Amino acid sequence: MNIIVCIKQVPDTNEVKINQETGTLIREGVQSIINPDDKNALEEALSLREQAGGKVILLSMGPFQAKDALKEGLAMGADEAWLLSDRAFGGSDTWATATILAAAIEKIGNYDLILCGRQAIDGDTAQVGPEIAEFLGIPQITYAKEIAVEEGKLRVTRLAENADYVMTVQTPCLLTAIKELNEPRFPTVSRIFEVYDGEEDPIHVLTFDDLNVDPTQIGLKGSPTNVKRSFVPVKEKKTEIIEGISEKEKAAVLTEKLMALKLF
Repeated sequence: MNIIVCIKQVPDTNEVKINQETGTLIREGVQSIINPDDKNALEEALSLREQAGGKVILLSMGPFQAKDALKEGLAMGADEAWLLSDRAFGGSDTWATATILAAAIEKIGNYDLILCGRQAIDGDTAQVGPEIAEFLGIPQITYAKEIAVEEGKLRVTRLAENADYVMTVQTPCLLTAIKELNEPRFPTVSRIFEVYDGEEDPIHVLTFDDLNVDPTQIGLKGSPTNVKRSFVPVKEKKTEIIEGISEKEKAAVLTEKLMALKLF
């Protein structure tokens, strides 16, 4: 089973700050990581390869800095890694990003499964994976909680708000992974040395000229949506101290207040 895993390098959101004058993210000096849900997708791909054979191919779009995320994925056990990097891709929203990724997947070809993380922690849209499936014309199941190979098909348990749904899907298809799917493994020492100390760059780079994409459908100008403003939410706290009565009466007053706020 040949599996393509789409991963994204994102800033560690615990450290993200906002430029109050411009309203944009301050990325300088902020550590970058593999998007957490994408790590779950990669782990599942590696597990499925161990069960059914084949290979795991990593795909990411971004500046050359994103090679660090791809190398970490290779150190975890992926077989190949491709980076889509071109100034023409800059400013792409989810629609334009999915357009570019889908074109790259068509170029790579020969895949049975595409795995993506549910959503990226720097955007939280959960749109790119489903849009890729639509552009490629393949079935999709989102919020995959369990995945099993059964008689040439995939049996997927999908997490929903009120229940888990068990679904069967024919390959090729696209699934999006959630954190409940698995626990990502650590890179092995041998793979770290192989990936980081090798004489050749293990990352294959594709540019705009390598892909069959309409330039009017990508980049900032080709994006139908844009971020108007980014800001840090204002957190307000109010404290009320209940005094002057017994502990039992305090508890009763507190319960009434929580019920009034529909918190109890």
